This record gives sequence, structure tokens and C-alpha cells, in this order.
Amino acid sequence: MIQSLHILQDCAYFLTAVLLCLLSAIILQHKKNRSQGSDPSLGEAKKKAKDRSSGGKLIEWTPIDFKYPAITPCNMELADIKPIPYRPFRWGPYHVTMGIRSMNWDDWIELDNQYDRYQRIRAHRILTRDEKVVRVLDDIPRVVRGGGQAAIELVHELAEYLSKRYPLSFRVTRHSPETRSKCQFGWEGAPPIKTITVVPLNATHELPLDLHDGECAAKRAMTISALLVQDDLAIMIEGRDGRHYFQAGAICVPGFWQMEHKIGKTLDEIHLSGHVPQYQEKLQPSLERFFRRLSVDKPVVRNNYFIQLVGSRSDEKLDPDELAWSYTTNGPEDGFEHGDRFAPHDRPEPRPEILRLRTERQTLRRLPKSGAVIFTIRTYVVPIEELVKEAGVAGRLASAIESWPDEVVEYKGRERLGWRRTLMEYLERNDDIG
Repeated sequence: MIQSLHILQDCAYFLTAVLLCLLSAIILQHKKNRSQGSDPSLGEAKKKAKDRSSGGKLIEWTPIDFKYPAITPCNMELADIKPIPYRPFRWGPYHVTMGIRSMNWDDWIELDNQYDRYQRIRAHRILTRDEKVVRVLDDIPRVVRGGGQAAIELVHELAEYLSKRYPLSFRVTRHSPETRSKCQFGWEGAPPIKTITVVPLNATHELPLDLHDGECAAKRAMTISALLVQDDLAIMIEGRDGRHYFQAGAICVPGFWQMEHKIGKTLDEIHLSGHVPQYQEKLQPSLERFFRRLSVDKPVVRNNYFIQLVGSRSDEKLDPDELAWSYTTNGPEDGFEHGDRFAPHDRPEPRPEILRLRTERQTLRRLPKSGAVIFTIRTYVVPIEELVKEAGVAGRLASAIESWPDEVVEYKGRERLGWRRTLMEYLERNDDIG
């Protein structure tokens, strides 16, 4: 019999909720850092980060020559790596605090045997939607820097990491040693990476070194980043007013929101416009202060979940699970307005075979050179019919869904999408499986 208990989770499947949830991690990490003392290799930069968050005049970010921990090679072909079965729901009371944990550097980017399929979808989205999915904003004078320099730093960070973590799947060439004095993106004192080859796709990308390295260098860097990983990527830049702005992104498979509605906004604007439950009551007053305290050496990770419906579309062969855009949930992507989530349209009656568990694995880290804050958002879509085959999962999921408070019910569309009764009955019937 499925128990009716509560769950420790929020509903952060949009980028807005990514920011909200990861804030809790920043708070926990800050407390931990204070108790453990400073890392000598980051001492001065950490001191300035603390000064920035204590009020008064804004102190510009100081670039850090960060020494990364050794990355453990994963000596497997991507085709042999199974997706990690994240199931971010459990028995227990509902709280605002998230299931946050520190992130091991080995786990920054997780790739698996879905890589080819994801990249076909992502490449199609970039080709057909262009700046609606990949965009880099310019400077806003006297307000905030553009996202270009951070975008270039990010693609070098990804290339360094992927070539070390997945050596069978990513190969790099480097510039001459003389380039090292002009550009210090190379890890461990090496010259910066010139090209990266994605072996499974037989695709080679040349990385720009700076904003003037060829036409649209920043956007090229952001596009390459999107074509290297299965994650969506968002870059937040601290402005002169001490607030963080969403200044660049590669948001190819968000499912339920559009980058054009978020790009250029501050954290507060993103949260408030997204109607994130309990944001104003719990976290708004201290969000920016803790965001500024995020340290380069303390990345964090968390997961969330959502129930999604899928239907029959013209692009069914390319994206049958509606990874990129949930048409069945929200209707046509073109013409979608911010706030139109779950708007009525001709969606199919909920049936177990069209229900999916959609989960996100989200990481948050700060880049050492630009000081930009990077979000990665990896999405997994699992058929409910497959999910219930796992021991104990049906009962836990049912308990979680039944425990949502009213604002979470609305935010996740439990009643408006009409799947609650169908899913709960199906989970009840399959509670003993496994």
C-alpha cells in the first residue's frame, strides 16, 4: 500500500528554479568554508569575495590561477556508459531546503550512451532556432559586462575537462608554447587548446582564444560548448550594482521555458517572473550576498524532477520524448508567451504510456578567470512504464506527488495537466514490482 508521506524536494525544472535550489548549496558551502578555513591557493581572491558580499563598494573579480584537482579518466566508450538513474524523491516531510551536495570534480559533466541522440537534437535546435537557443549579450555600459569573455573561457574549460575525463571520446591539439603568455586558458601550465575532436561524431571544433579571434567569437564559443556536452549551459555575470545577470547561454533542450524570456535578467527578476514557490519569503533578501561568496573551488550539484506528458508530433523520430520542447505540456513553441505554462490546448488524455519522469541534474561553479557563475543543466526523460520496474520507486514517487503543497501543485501542473489520477492508480498497481 502506498503511504501518504511528504517529500524533501522543490519543483525547479526551469532555470529560475535552478538558481533557487542551488542557492541553498551556496549557503551550506559558505558555512562549511568558514569552519574549515581558507584554501591558501585561493586566499586573496576568497578574501575579496567575502569583502564583496559584506556590503559597500563593489570589488571587481580578481582572476585566479586555479590549480584543478587531477581528473580521473573514464576509459570507456560513451556507447558503453549507461545513464545514471537519478530518482530525486524520497519519503519525508516537504521543506524548502534542497537535496544539495558538494560536487566531485570528476563528475562535473556526465556523458553516456544517449550522447549521439542528444547531439542530433541539440544540433537541429541550433540550426533551426539560432539565437533563440544560443545567445551572448554585449556589455551594458556602467551596468554589467557582456557574457563573451566568459563564454570563451567556458569552452576552454569544457575542452580541458572532457579530454581528461573521457580520453577515448575527445582529443585535443594545442597552440604553440608561445601562445601561453598571451592566453592562459590551458590547465597545468599547458598552452591553450586549439582544436577539440569529438571522436564518436567525427567532428572537430577550433576554439577561439579571445573576443577578436574571428567573426562572432563569443557566440561560436557558446555554440561549440553546446555541441560538446549533453547539458544546457547558462552564464551569470556580476554587475556593478552587485546583482548577477544572465548574460549568455546555450539552452537547447529546456522543455518548458524559453531563453528569450530570461536572458539579460537579474536573479531576482528571473525568480519573481518565474513565480518560484516561497522565494520572496525564504531566500530573496540574502540571495545575491551568498551568490557573491561562491568560491571557485567549491562546485555544487543537485537534482529535481517533474512529470511530463508526450504525444505524437511531426518530429517524433528526432525527439519522441519531447526533450527539447514539451509540446504536449505547453503547446506550440512559436507563439509561446512567458507565463503560458500548461495553457489549455489539444493535448491527449493522460495514459501511463505517455507519462515520463523528467529529471534535471544541475551543477553550479565559478570560472577562475572571468569570475562568471556557470550553470549546467542535464535533463533525463524516463518512461513511467520503465520507472516502475525499479524496486520501491513507485511508492516513493506516489508519496512525493501526494505531499506537494498547493503552490508546488500549481507550479508543477499536477491538476492542470490532468495526470494525477492516472499516474497514482498506475503507481498503486505497480507498487510491488521489483
